[in-house]
Amino acid sequence: MRRQSRELALQVLFQTEFAPQISNSDLMEVLGASMDQEVVSYADEIIRGVLSRKADIDSKIQAASSHWKVERMATIDRNILRVATFEMRFSANPVKENIAINEAVEIAKKFGTTESASFVNGLLDQIAKGH
Repeated sequence: MRRQSRELALQVLFQTEFAPQISNSDLMEVLGASMDQEVVSYADEIIRGVLSRKADIDSKIQAASSHWKVERMATIDRNILRVATFEMRFSANPVKENIAINEAVEIAKKFGTTESASFVNGLLDQIAKGH
């Protein structure tokens, strides 16, 4: 169930980067229409959290990434990193690091490129170690 929430949150965050004129609530309504209310509710919590703490989250990601500027990362990877970083570091109920990283890697395999999973894994590992 949580994975569905993470995937829904990722899709909404990804879409709003490309089409900021579409509201999150409209996207949630369309993308989450056939989903369980619990899934939609947790996805909404993630989206609100990522958006409200975006600068803090991006600064953690940037500190862990010596080779890539956050804004130059692939949009899907950047948003997977944001979701996982929010869950590990900024959520009211933080997710255990190993769980957040595993979930992010699995989602990266599904939505990202062939390099996404190892890229996401490496950066989140650095964030987990305190960057």
